[in-house]
Amino acid sequence: MSITKTFDDTTEEIIKPSNFTKKIDGFPETVIVTFSERMFNVMLKNNHSEVISSMVAGFEHLIYKTEYSGKEIAFYMSSIGGPVAVGLLEEVLEMGGEKILIFGSCGSLDNSITDGHIVIPTHAYRDEGTSYHYVSPDEGEFIEVKTAKRTFDILQELSIPAIYGKTWTTDAIYRETRRNMELRKKSGCITVEMECASVMALAQLRNVDIYQFLYTADNLDCEQWEARLLFNMPDDFREMCTKIAFEVAARL
Repeated sequence: MSITKTFDDTTEEIIKPSNFTKKIDGFPETVIVTFSERMFNVMLKNNHSEVISSMVAGFEHLIYKTEYSGKEIAFYMSSIGGPVAVGLLEEVLEMGGEKILIFGSCGSLDNSITDGHIVIPTHAYRDEGTSYHYVSPDEGEFIEVKTAKRTFDILQELSIPAIYGKTWTTDAIYRETRRNMELRKKSGCITVEMECASVMALAQLRNVDIYQFLYTADNLDCEQWEARLLFNMPDDFREMCTKIAFEVAARL
């Protein structure tokens, strides 16, 4: 049986998030998720916060709570990749999270999109496995990011330049072949990352609002891969991205 034939909406899950966690009184409805330890450390540095819970997925993921612009917001650092990102989000939803904002890096599939661009994904190509357990393959190769317009509108309110575009979600960072990149470009993708299709499939099945913005780091649209910001990210760029995350989250 292939992964595209495993979707099942006729029977219940055997293991549920409630087997591992429970609702937490006072858990903020708005939650920010990042994948970068350095970004996360900036969030901790700039916001007085307290640990309110934890999750274990390979290692302990602490969940913090802070107040920003008069609103309580939770935040944590997720491990990279669709399976673990979705597993952690399932537990966060069980704890009481309702509106999720995710931000992370992406690779550019368009050489004209320079490093440091803010990108709002509108659709995610399903080149991973997790989404096929949450949304039927009959719904197509792309998962729609239904919150994209709201995210874009908030960034416009904040006078933050951003671009719309489709993204390619992959499970295999070292198997992003040139042929596949060209195929994804032809289908309209301008970025590549490892979580969007998975988390947006979760949002669709669980009927929750998950918002996302990406920041371009490396570049694949060239003869030789360019690391660009990936290995040399200025501190002020991290400060900017984390501030954007909190400003957007405060408006959700």
